[in-house]
Amino acid sequence: MPLTPPQPPGFAPTYAHVPSGPVAGPLQLLPISAEVVAVHTADGTHVGSLKEVGGVWKFKAMGYGADGGMEPGHGPLTEQHNMQFATPDATEVSARLLGALAGTPGSLP
Repeated sequence: MPLTPPQPPGFAPTYAHVPSGPVAGPLQLLPISAEVVAVHTADGTHVGSLKEVGGVWKFKAMGYGADGGMEPGHGPLTEQHNMQFATPDATEVSARLLGALAGTPGSLP
């Protein structure tokens, strides 16, 4: 499966509240299991996961409250929750999720 190439120097996954505003791209994909891939911003912030469901990869948005608690279906990519992908390809996932955030035509599922 074509995942993210080795992460850039200084990349460290983090799990914390993301304030409103732009999302640092390109997104990084970190495999968790055969059916789950974590999605992080370029600076390491966790913004969701890709989960394989019935042969289709679905993006599951994740946010974190100010207290650090997980908030499924929330976060900076909430509007892209359940966006579908054929494969967890880092380039396509980043382009479509961030393109939808920016309102780029053709970025819808």
